[in-house]
Amino acid sequence: MNRLLAAVLAAASCAAMAQAQTGQPASSTQAAPVYTLDRAVLDAGGSAPAAEAAQAGIDAARAGRTVAGLRPNPVAEGQVENIAGSGPYKGLRSAETTIGVALPIELGGKRGARVAVADAQLSKAGLEAAIAAADIRLQVSQLYVDAVAADRRLAIAVDQARIARETLRAAGVRVQAGRASPIEQQRADVARITAEAGVERQARLAEAARANLARRIGRPIDGALDARLLDPPPSARFGPEPPASAQGTLALAAAEADLAVADAGVRLARANRVPDLTVGPGLRRLAATDDTAAVFSISIPIPLLNNGRAAVAQARAERTRADARWRMTAQDVEQAITDARVEAANAATMARAASGPALAAAQEAARIARIGYREGKFGQLDLLDAERTLAEMRVAAIDALASYQNARARLERLTAAAPMGGHHP
Repeated sequence: MNRLLAAVLAAASCAAMAQAQTGQPASSTQAAPVYTLDRAVLDAGGSAPAAEAAQAGIDAARAGRTVAGLRPNPVAEGQVENIAGSGPYKGLRSAETTIGVALPIELGGKRGARVAVADAQLSKAGLEAAIAAADIRLQVSQLYVDAVAADRRLAIAVDQARIARETLRAAGVRVQAGRASPIEQQRADVARITAEAGVERQARLAEAARANLARRIGRPIDGALDARLLDPPPSARFGPEPPASAQGTLALAAAEADLAVADAGVRLARANRVPDLTVGPGLRRLAATDDTAAVFSISIPIPLLNNGRAAVAQARAERTRADARWRMTAQDVEQAITDARVEAANAATMARAASGPALAAAQEAARIARIGYREGKFGQLDLLDAERTLAEMRVAAIDALASYQNARARLERLTAAAPMGGHHP
């Protein structure tokens, strides 16, 4: 409860946030340092598990690139013949001991094909890191907008509670003067209780929104949030929109990276069809005569049961699937960009409408209703209706502005450029 009361009392510091929404003049008090969205994204990027996982993926791909470039290890061999037999081969008198080294020799460009696969996987890992960073920015942006909107809703709730208390005092004066029935005072008291309960509710929501943001960025939030993020958007610019294109976006680059890995996989499968040679130079010692002779062996597998065709067919099928997914991704991304543009434009229109003339008219109507009620020109129901309309318009304006910022963040995520250029092979 103490934290809740502290949040309610701190709502006064949020009044400056609401003033941009209500049109009231800002005070000249010293402003607290602003914890910006860019700072929040930077802090989240350094502590997010997704970023850590992406960096680990890059490290693993680099290690895989090193492994792919290594040659096969030589094999030490030893062999003893003509022992534990009968006659002249009894014991070790006629033993022939051979020691040597077997050296595998890769043919068909296997090492280069492995390196190509590893290079493609390394590029994909770097791209996945960029995607993780873009996803983190989108997540933090949405949480930041939610927190700013929650602060503004709290400021509005505090202001509505203040107005409800003033209305209760005015109703008491009217009742004492005999100009209104006691039911007006009771009705105003109910409105006050409801408004104060709304303050507690919005304080909990604001505290939860900040806690969610702090949890995502991995540190407590020091300073006020940037309330300008929910300022009304600029006027619409009518005109033809450029055609939506997926070229250069992160999503399409990811599909291109999968296609590059599949292409390299086909090359590796073809290279693996070529049998490798194994050569074995060595020395042989003849125990009977105590002589030494050089030996040389060579072996090559016979591709009788597994000639590699099935592996090549599998790699080609994977490549076909990757190419189909590339084309599907291009269509999906372009459609998503088109939808996101419309969503952002519609959200901007609603935000301008809710925070522009409509809100100003509701504010003026509530102001006139307050003055008229105090002077006895308007009834209490007229005042309550005007106040309720103003509160709804304020909240609707905040919701519309938050929707606009979230739509912009989603559009920026869809159109985020890949860190490295890619093209369809």
